[in-house]
Amino acid sequence: MTTAKLGEAVRRIEDDRLITGRGKYVDDVKLAGMLHLALVRSPHAHATIKNIDVSAAAAVPGVETVFTGADLQEQMGSLPAGWVLEDMVAPDHPPIAFEKVRVVGDAVAAVVADSAAAAADAAQLVDVTYDVLPAVVDAEKATQSGAPQLHEDAKNNVAFNWDVHGGDYSEAAKSAEVVVKQRIINQRLIPNPMETRGVVADYDIGSDHLTVYSSTQIPHLMRLLFSLVTGHPEHKLRVIAPDVGGGFGCKLYLYAEEIIAGIIAKNLGRPIKWTEGRQENYVATTHGRDHIADVEICGNKDGTITGLKAHIYANLGAYLSTFAPGIPTVLFGLMLSGQYKIPNISCDVTGVFTNTTPVDAYRGAGRPEATYLVERMVDRFAQEIGRDPVVVRRKNFLAPFKNGKEVATGVNYDSGNYRGVLNKALEIFDVKEFRDQQRAARREGKLLGVGFSTYIEICGMAPSAVAAALGAGAGLWESSTVRVHPTGKVTVLTGTSPHGQGHETSFAQIVSSTLGVPMEDVDVLHGDTDRQQFGTGTFGSRSLAVGGQALMMSLRKVMDKATKIAAHELDADPKMVQFADGVFRLEDIPEKELPFGDVALAAHSAVNLPPRMEPGLEETSFFDPENFTWPFGAHICVVEIDEATGETKVAKYVAVDDIGNVINPMIVDGMVHGGIAQGIGQALQEGAVYDDDGQLLTGSMLDYAVPTAEDVPSFITDRTVTPTKVNELGAKGAGEAGTIASSPAVINAVVDALKHLGVNHIDMPLRSESVWRTIQDAKEAQRAKRSAARKGS
Repeated sequence: MTTAKLGEAVRRIEDDRLITGRGKYVDDVKLAGMLHLALVRSPHAHATIKNIDVSAAAAVPGVETVFTGADLQEQMGSLPAGWVLEDMVAPDHPPIAFEKVRVVGDAVAAVVADSAAAAADAAQLVDVTYDVLPAVVDAEKATQSGAPQLHEDAKNNVAFNWDVHGGDYSEAAKSAEVVVKQRIINQRLIPNPMETRGVVADYDIGSDHLTVYSSTQIPHLMRLLFSLVTGHPEHKLRVIAPDVGGGFGCKLYLYAEEIIAGIIAKNLGRPIKWTEGRQENYVATTHGRDHIADVEICGNKDGTITGLKAHIYANLGAYLSTFAPGIPTVLFGLMLSGQYKIPNISCDVTGVFTNTTPVDAYRGAGRPEATYLVERMVDRFAQEIGRDPVVVRRKNFLAPFKNGKEVATGVNYDSGNYRGVLNKALEIFDVKEFRDQQRAARREGKLLGVGFSTYIEICGMAPSAVAAALGAGAGLWESSTVRVHPTGKVTVLTGTSPHGQGHETSFAQIVSSTLGVPMEDVDVLHGDTDRQQFGTGTFGSRSLAVGGQALMMSLRKVMDKATKIAAHELDADPKMVQFADGVFRLEDIPEKELPFGDVALAAHSAVNLPPRMEPGLEETSFFDPENFTWPFGAHICVVEIDEATGETKVAKYVAVDDIGNVINPMIVDGMVHGGIAQGIGQALQEGAVYDDDGQLLTGSMLDYAVPTAEDVPSFITDRTVTPTKVNELGAKGAGEAGTIASSPAVINAVVDALKHLGVNHIDMPLRSESVWRTIQDAKEAQRAKRSAARKGS
């Protein structure tokens, strides 16, 4: 057994159990007397409920009971919006609808049976009579006069209007030599974690204790929200997030099914299990993105960008999900300066209700939408003025800085060297050589293109006071406890809650490096509100930047106490004690030493402690950062297009990211690879599609395409290192970088391949048909232009 160092590529500890089938997920939980829950869901996007007849379902063998929304209305409360904006309309969201349904998939009844099969069969027999109403699925159309109204208190279906402004865009546009306008669609996505959601609720009537197992990213926040909504005492509510098979943001909320299962468990006094099916997941679990953006960029012909303006219709779906209002506002609008010195920025966002599945965070959460908008418009601007997009980027980059830089949106970047990260990417990718290849390929009828994406992202949302002022309904600090046992083994209790990020490895690596103990002697525990101190959870690339710093604070406290104990044992001044490789030594007498394990035993035996020192070696810390962290990078994508069919393939991909100091490069590479694949998926394949009646046409994986290994090349990854001062690890966050950067890189590459045809923009997803039609339309436009020129001459 050996200790690990920071920056060392260490294989993930948790993978041994996860990839051998020994992990424990919610669906693996089996309790005595457990009943199974199936939900009857509305087939209509908008309708009033006239009558619900449960008699046939109740008569099915094995069925325990059937509940309607009216039965449980008083006990269930309303699902909350945990991010509140000024003048925001937050309509009630009953976990089981009892008067009106507003989206396909709204639960209208709950069937409880002794098996999942019996519950599912009986659910088919619940007879619901609906009065179907007109639906609206497009966010812009939903705001127009005469559109169907989802909620009485949300006029024109508008939930909120939000804005951020810096400088004076109107004046900048008036004085600019060039103004480029573009409508940009960022399509709706379905997150598709490997594990769908699941809930098991177990109620002890004697103690009034309710235990809820949930596939969640936020066990403590879920417990708090559950208590606030239902009135169940928080101290008698335990939430356990066991192994979680991916989340990507869609397991970040309090969901209806968690409330329903918990309330039914209390009513029946027996455990209740609900496991989501994949098609059910497509309508019942939040979606992501779905923006309609009207954008302007202005500047001068020398390549200087002087302003950016955007108006966004953000589709929120039928109800406000827990953090939905913060995604298209704070996490989007504050990002619109990108890596650039843009002095004038104007952004207005209209959040809109539609008869679609609620929209909330999806990997990147607002940052991909902002980056896509900025990076597409930088390329549009470069194409308009006839300049190289790399040259335009370099001209407008912020100069390197280490101690903060305020931008027009009012935020303060922590540190950055944007020229450096692009230069490193261009050391890997030879642009001149590619241009030669591109010209040669075009002569042979092949279309090649290269796209660039120089992104920045906002991570580690903080401080709590600032987040609260921006709308957050909870503090965004993080916690960690370090418990050193008498034998020198270590247990870490973290408030973060992983679902694939590798916390058990990264946090053990930090402990091993700091205390000099083998990683095998470190146990990292998470996801149990009865076992861990309150923590915020895992999302927004915050776990290392915030949770890792909380861990460092506890480790420093442990080391401070251990050093005093060692000094006392060695009869020396603590200032003379040094620590390295797990051993305390005296500065001037190095042969006098005391291993860390001996100090741990001394702390617990308490036979010879310094005066007035408490026994034990355990410390807890809570860290509330002073600022966000701001990772950045430069990605380069090469695409190859079959002109005859429009089929587009990513031929090469280079990603150079700067996430500050790296704890485990192997984990970071895995995160970047997965993120890029998801971004490529959005660019080329993915897209949730509704018809005008609110029916989800892409309701299964037969119709919703996700990328496979065949769709992506081997990625070339590298890094620069610009540490942050927000935490002592110097770490910024890595989990979402690939997704944020990759979609614009792919689209910019496709436009580059087609720009000789006069193409300057094409909306995602770039399925073969849309690319083929774009090529045909561009050729037709060229033919018409030539014909007009001949007639004119």
